[in-house]
Amino acid sequence: MANHSGLIIDVDVRSRENNSVHRTKEINPQHLIVRRGQSFSVTLQLSTSLPPKHHLELVLHLGRRDEVVIKLQKERGAGDKWWFHQQGAQDEILLTLHSPADAVIGQYRLAVLVMSPDGRILEKMDKTKFHLLFNPWCKDDVVYLPDESQLQEYVMNEDGTIYMGSWDYIRSIPWNYGQFEDDVMDICFEVLDNSKEALRNSKMDTERRSDPVYVGRMITAMVNSNGDRGVLTGRWTEPYSDGVAPYRWTGSVPILRQWSKAGVRAVKYGQCWVFAGVACTLLRCLGIPTRLITNYSSAHDVDGNLSLDFLLDENLRSIDSRDSSWNFHCWVESWMKRDDLPKGNDGWQVLDPTPQELSDGEFCCGPCPVTAIKEGNLAVKYDAPFVFAEVNADITYWMVQKNGQRKKIRVDQSSVGRNISTKSVFGDHREDVTLHYKYPEGSRKEREVFEKAGQPFPKPTNESTEPGQLQLSIKHAQPVFGTDFDVVVEVKNEGGRDAVAQLTMLATAVTYNSLHRGECERQTTTVTVPAHRVHKEMLRLQYDEYARCASEHHLIRMKAFLEAPGENEPIMTMADIPLSTPELHIQIPGRPVAWEPVTAFISFTNPLPVPLRGGVFTVEGSGLLSAAQIHVKGVISPGQKVSEKLSFSPMRSGVRKLLVDFDSDRLKDVKGVATVIVRKNYRNSFSVLPGFY
Repeated sequence: MANHSGLIIDVDVRSRENNSVHRTKEINPQHLIVRRGQSFSVTLQLSTSLPPKHHLELVLHLGRRDEVVIKLQKERGAGDKWWFHQQGAQDEILLTLHSPADAVIGQYRLAVLVMSPDGRILEKMDKTKFHLLFNPWCKDDVVYLPDESQLQEYVMNEDGTIYMGSWDYIRSIPWNYGQFEDDVMDICFEVLDNSKEALRNSKMDTERRSDPVYVGRMITAMVNSNGDRGVLTGRWTEPYSDGVAPYRWTGSVPILRQWSKAGVRAVKYGQCWVFAGVACTLLRCLGIPTRLITNYSSAHDVDGNLSLDFLLDENLRSIDSRDSSWNFHCWVESWMKRDDLPKGNDGWQVLDPTPQELSDGEFCCGPCPVTAIKEGNLAVKYDAPFVFAEVNADITYWMVQKNGQRKKIRVDQSSVGRNISTKSVFGDHREDVTLHYKYPEGSRKEREVFEKAGQPFPKPTNESTEPGQLQLSIKHAQPVFGTDFDVVVEVKNEGGRDAVAQLTMLATAVTYNSLHRGECERQTTTVTVPAHRVHKEMLRLQYDEYARCASEHHLIRMKAFLEAPGENEPIMTMADIPLSTPELHIQIPGRPVAWEPVTAFISFTNPLPVPLRGGVFTVEGSGLLSAAQIHVKGVISPGQKVSEKLSFSPMRSGVRKLLVDFDSDRLKDVKGVATVIVRKNYRNSFSVLPGFY
């Protein structure tokens, strides 16, 4: 028999055209990256025509040690099988490969075999590799999302907005997801390969990667480092001196690269929005439509009774409680259909990578259907009771008296889960998705769902009796960090007689997740409120006082407590007061062109009455430049303006975002963002890498 050695000269994976059709050219134009359920083509170059009665076979190898082997059918068979079609002309053969819509995602190695008429392997070419991702454009894929505008936002957009602050003072920061930046896709699979399941049973883990529920669950476990080789270590209190403070990050890419480069050693440090930002990057990169969600007044219910119990001493100081209420909390929603759920419970699924509670022995949360939360169907997987409590728990405040007895002072059924927010598909503005999670707050339907979820209707117990029914409220402007400001407490008397009461006002500095940092101001006074009138008391908060204990979140919690004869119980109200910080100013003159130098001008004015030391700007931008730092020389005096110049060459055309963060010893987490429209470089289009202009 003739020697057929050397028959296959080359395998051309046609990455440029395949990646363009599969919407992966942004990831890497020179490496074949395709999406499941969608065909792609490779070309074989032969030294001569394929001999008569000889044929080709294709075999795929998958897994860290080729644990999974898949032989492709020659022609179309069942819909759940790989198959290929062959067209040839002399010494060139076009092979079109078809993957099933439920294929395993990951890196494949393609082996092309030349077979003799009697079934012997005469030649084998097995060096060709490609990556397969989920395909939200494929109707048969369980991550299929029919809305193209949503696909462009939740899969293709590398720039995001994360909402922070408080429910009544919402602020936002920009975030660079950067899911198509160099090395990010490889790091995504490195994250999965280092999960406990992958290390325990590589073959089983590989086979289960066809399921976005399984993959999403692994991602939420691996984004945090609790109990595994995860990406980020969480820390909610200073110091952060042995790592990077959570508020310093402006995007996911530096975090992922640092984790990988350090030998999968956890990066320090993250908090909820950082965990969520990294998870969003990983999931979008793998092809699962994902958006970042912010829940305001978010409950952390430890014991699962759908109620938070907060204890205060007689001085209104908080007593340690396992339950907590976060000013805001971030997670992600991913889009997927689920066969394990009753009809109507697929679609958006909550995935929360912040390490809070164990789920089946791992620090992860979800996926949990948003529709199940709204309807109170808490028996579905995964972690529905915990997520339900995050958006709809009741809060009971107790005062612990000196004799140890508890006195109920307030029941709050409406504060948890407010203004649930995500970035709009149609621009850089907020979309409110609260009604996706629950019926209108206080409505009968919302209370019915609460009862269905397993908790009886709690009857309000802080109603006052006539005469002298009193109401308490807190009013404040939007103060700026670095200034003195006033908080006004109003006592309204709706009774028919004058009322005399003792009013205590207490301001404390807290973190966004309710860790107390110290007492700022306290004032106790006796007030007389005429019938049907309003009495106002003012508490002045001075920068010198609150700056001593303020956290990096610049958040003041105000409590007002009223005791009066004739009232059944004391009255208490609370308000969180975020202190705003100035924005950075960024200017990019001219008309930026890919691969040509651009100069950005960054400026900042110190708003504080004290000098700033150790100033540093952190800059990054997907398609623009890798993360870099600019250190400010010397001290920044009160009112002084500092300006820095940054030069870079954009790497990709299109609408891009330049993100800047400023931090110093006394002022942190100052953000700025500039939109950069980068034009294609037609002059250099033949001298740069294909697809990068």
